[in-house]
Amino acid sequence: MKKPRSFSKASSHRVSKSRKVPVKQQLKKKSVKPNSVTNYYFKKNKAVERKQIEPEETRFILFNKPYQVLSQFSASDDKKTLANFIDIPEVYPAGRLDFDSEGLLILTNNGRLQHRIAHPDQKFAKTYAVQVEGVPTETQLKELQNGVRLKDGLTKPAKVKIMENQNPFPERVPPIRFRKNVTETWIQISIAEGRNRQVRRMTAAVGLPTLRLIRTSVGHFQLDQLQPGEFKEVIPEGL
Repeated sequence: MKKPRSFSKASSHRVSKSRKVPVKQQLKKKSVKPNSVTNYYFKKNKAVERKQIEPEETRFILFNKPYQVLSQFSASDDKKTLANFIDIPEVYPAGRLDFDSEGLLILTNNGRLQHRIAHPDQKFAKTYAVQVEGVPTETQLKELQNGVRLKDGLTKPAKVKIMENQNPFPERVPPIRFRKNVTETWIQISIAEGRNRQVRRMTAAVGLPTLRLIRTSVGHFQLDQLQPGEFKEVIPEGL
């Protein structure tokens, strides 16, 4: 009678390592959600991004994201999402805008354009109108312009100035917190990076806490007269 075949720990490890992992498990492990914008194929059991296939018709949406709206379509508790405002299928945000920030958010169904706008390596400038607490000094403005030391490193040089119009937007709903005897100032900041909550962290680091933040442009695309919650479809010229 033949003895049952035994496996060493080493050979057992080799067998389990070479076992094919189902596609769904790989996607879940990598937090990858396949959609019409980005596709993936699998090579040697690893998810690899497929060359972007442009859609038959490119949709390019400029949206004025209101305060306290998530930059996503999927539901999250009782918070408002893009689905509350936009009913165009198969478009996705090119980048993000924080829940408590407002202003221009671009959406598209074109993966190449999405990458062109959102990826930090593309150096796509984004401009913000920022209401800060206090009156910036020349020293503080220079710090913001030259780069601010944050926990994740020094920021790249930015374009910063005090805005001529100190009442550029209607009052927010709900309004910002009111503090008696504290002056607020609107400044304009243009950056080409995409760190998490970067502008807010920059102003806080130089002693100018952000009270309100509105993105006014992404590259040459402008917020213009779009009201909060409104969107329009445009031709993506210049990309």
